[in-house]
Amino acid sequence: MYKYTDFDEAFVRERVAQFSQQVARRIDGSLTEDEFRPLRLMNGLYLQLHAYMLRVAIPYGSLNSRQMRQLAYIADTWDKGYGHFTTRQNIQYNWPKLSDVPAMLAALADVQMHAIQTSGNTIRNVTADHFAGAAADEIDDPRPIAELLRQWSTDHPEFQFLPRKFKIAITGSPNDRAVTKAHDIGLRMVRNADGAAGFEVIVGGGLGRTPLIGHVVRAFLPQADLLPYVEAVLSVYNLLGRRDNKYKARIKITLHETGAAELTRMIEERFAELRVAYDGADQRLLAGIRAAFSRPVYKTAPTDAHYTAQVNDPDYRAWADTNLVAHRNADYAIVQVSLKAHGQTPGDATSGQMRVLADLAETFGHDELRISHEQNVILPQVHKGDLPAVHAALKAAGLATANIGLISDIIACPGMDYCSLATARSIPVAQEIALRFQELDLEHEIGPMKIKISGCINACGHHHVGHIGILGLDRAGVENYQITLGGDATETAAIGEKAGPGFSYDDVVPALERLIRAYLSLRLEPAETFLLAFRRLGPAPFRAALYPEERDRDAA
Repeated sequence: MYKYTDFDEAFVRERVAQFSQQVARRIDGSLTEDEFRPLRLMNGLYLQLHAYMLRVAIPYGSLNSRQMRQLAYIADTWDKGYGHFTTRQNIQYNWPKLSDVPAMLAALADVQMHAIQTSGNTIRNVTADHFAGAAADEIDDPRPIAELLRQWSTDHPEFQFLPRKFKIAITGSPNDRAVTKAHDIGLRMVRNADGAAGFEVIVGGGLGRTPLIGHVVRAFLPQADLLPYVEAVLSVYNLLGRRDNKYKARIKITLHETGAAELTRMIEERFAELRVAYDGADQRLLAGIRAAFSRPVYKTAPTDAHYTAQVNDPDYRAWADTNLVAHRNADYAIVQVSLKAHGQTPGDATSGQMRVLADLAETFGHDELRISHEQNVILPQVHKGDLPAVHAALKAAGLATANIGLISDIIACPGMDYCSLATARSIPVAQEIALRFQELDLEHEIGPMKIKISGCINACGHHHVGHIGILGLDRAGVENYQITLGGDATETAAIGEKAGPGFSYDDVVPALERLIRAYLSLRLEPAETFLLAFRRLGPAPFRAALYPEERDRDAA
């Protein structure tokens, strides 16, 4: 794991001191809210419905036990004893007092963390595959590249005032777990015909009010050329991107208006100029960064306890079936910890749960934790012999819900319970869905299912790429929930199709139940997932389940 240099340490401390002065000036009235707003956004501080909200960066989703414990301490000391993990691999504190924010930032700096560039029209926290460095299907660990991008982009003088916010995602696996095709720049590690590892570069993806799948501008880019190529993309966007209309300012609109061929030509032209200017300093820096991401020294020990527990403990077996993923080392497993206990707020963790996770990482997990864009926590390096002990500790902390990838493992934004931009609630809908299908005892029969919920058109809940997406809108002062079908966030990415008219708050869960029951009756076999069934059958039979009154009217 990367550790701060003296430069990093001094930089972050200086930013804390600078923002502390700005907060003091806001409190004493020297700064108006309009003057303070751009300053606070540069440091990840939002003003939400009820209070300020501090968004803390967890670069590429990686942290250690000391950092997790500090997040718990911050939650207890300056918030309400919990934090909310987001689809951007950040953590948000929803109730800080403005006067306490400098102390919170200083506490973050004590463990080499910060909130810089988690907001504003700049390059946001670089996200990555949450199994990076451990996945069995991985070509190479993408985190050193993500760290290089983080260092390069932090306070970059040319890219602090972009036309709009800019998001980069990276994966080292052919199986995309980082939603790369829905980012401003997506980087998928691939091999060329000679077997060399490089990147497929995707530009212009994004969700929000204009959801688009990104365009491949380079099918294969050598790893050594990555930084000048990313800089070329940003340079062209900074020149062409619209500043007259924030709804048309993202690079996806720039690509649409300029044309993919012309934008690609401009990127390649700028890349040729920048490539000459780079003298290899980035590669020398990268070599040093790579050394910080060496694999742990894996232990050799019996794995019998894992298999014995699977035979003797039904709860453990269910958890192992859903929450464990193959590790590159056959004696290890990747543990996915669900923050989606039925009826709870998706993505929330209490300070006590954070400390349990920190203890488990330190004792059993080579001191590594990851945050997934799916709002869960990952222990990426656990020996199979230790899994029963890990499960027992998680169960005691309310963290052993065996539902990863199932219908109750819902991505949801904070919605109108917290967010000043939201037009509908997200959290209660997610809670009611989870509880309803638990009551029906159907979620394991349904199998893999990605439901994603957003409380407004900004799509922070990624509803466009959910197998089933739910978008909450305001219709004449009444919450209305629009359903989309067939979305996909993986390497076969697709934007979901709008099913039809929206549903009221009271009607959305019954509509979803009709939809799921129709799927169960229509699938060819249990192995045919909802997404595969939708692609085979198209929207018609699912629309008929959602809107039986239309079906009955047509029949009449």
